[in-house]
Amino acid sequence: MNTASQYDGPSSSALERDARLIHDDKPVSPGSIALGVVLGRMSEFFDFFVYGLASVLVFPQVFFPFAPDRLTGTLYSFAIFSLAFIARPVGSVIFQAIDRRYGRGTKLTIALFILGGSTAAIAFLPGYESIGVASIYLLALFRLGQGFALGGAWDGLASLLALNAPENKRGWYAMIPQLGAPIGFALASALFGYFVANLGDADFLSWGWRYPFFVAFAINVVALFVRLRIVMTPEFGDLLEENELSAAPIKDVLRLHGRDILIGAFVPLASFAMFHLVTIFPLSWMNLYGDQAISDFLWVQVIGAFVGVLMVVASGLLADQIGRRSQLGIAAVIIAAFSFLGPKLLGSGSAGHDAFVIIGFGVLGLSFGQSTGSVSSRFTRGYRYTGAAFTSDLAWLVGAGFAPLVALSLAANYGLEFVGYYLLSGALCTLIALYFNKLIEPADRQRKAR
Repeated sequence: MNTASQYDGPSSSALERDARLIHDDKPVSPGSIALGVVLGRMSEFFDFFVYGLASVLVFPQVFFPFAPDRLTGTLYSFAIFSLAFIARPVGSVIFQAIDRRYGRGTKLTIALFILGGSTAAIAFLPGYESIGVASIYLLALFRLGQGFALGGAWDGLASLLALNAPENKRGWYAMIPQLGAPIGFALASALFGYFVANLGDADFLSWGWRYPFFVAFAINVVALFVRLRIVMTPEFGDLLEENELSAAPIKDVLRLHGRDILIGAFVPLASFAMFHLVTIFPLSWMNLYGDQAISDFLWVQVIGAFVGVLMVVASGLLADQIGRRSQLGIAAVIIAAFSFLGPKLLGSGSAGHDAFVIIGFGVLGLSFGQSTGSVSSRFTRGYRYTGAAFTSDLAWLVGAGFAPLVALSLAANYGLEFVGYYLLSGALCTLIALYFNKLIEPADRQRKAR
């Protein structure tokens, strides 16, 4: 019998089951679940955006001073940036095994301490001038650690939220986890903006840039306790025992849901490609070729992030009116249109750069708000947790992992319009994936399950 109930581990250790008994008289509210989801995602994105912003503002000078020019140093930095997205699927596979053997709480604790520890360790790294090429190897190692740990930070809370969603509110509930991304970016940009504005270049490159990495570790610790509080509730335990949120072996998920995972990785491609094209890439372009003060531009990005928050919320309202698939299709068409407008804005001076960020965040929020909720519901019971995690890993790898490196390379060598073509290809992939996603009937999968 090919069902998830055959797996040895219930994704819940004896200590975790005892903890749920202790909390049996304190049922978790949907608001608490939503808070845990947003805080958890915000902490993860804050870690990654702190690193991403430093990849533009710090690492080219500190770790790649030997590069012949600033462009080459930034490209080297973006190559290291991509490593986390390669490590993330590996982390998912290994941490799923830890989940089955030792429980969800143990897995989360290990993953978040590795994530926070890797981030904090970067803050202590000496530069190339002190220890030479070893500094680059250590930077790459800790970046891999971030990605590896993020693969294990998938807690199932977003699925728990979706399983509690009313039939006519699925779009609204799907957008809640996505709020963590623009909030995390706004916090990271505000921190860097403060230090860039108030420190000289020498002080910022010597010690100022390190403080946001310390803050990231502190936020991770707080987020860990919030998430563990929900994981230790009877409601979460009941869903584990019912196999709704159990950690199925990846080989079984691929065998039964390989097609769903493949299509699911491409459905959000337009959104995920645009994700770094309105956050990390424009900062790099401004830093290399713009004439606006970097501290001012960082605050423009904070404003853009809040526009993104509003549009993520709007995506939930719209999706409940027209359906998530239709909403994603419309958003992909808008992204395709922006792929022609965006390069013109970037090439038109400081005002154009600002407009690119603010309009881009609006378009991104409309798409990103529903980007992870359209396909996960197609996974059968017992495979939803692992399937959604692995699909998300692959989507980030394909859509976002190399976006800053590719976009900056294209823009520098062939012109900004090629960044638009790159984004357009992502929009077309999303529309094609949505078409094939519609063709897959749940009955086909149910027959295979039997």
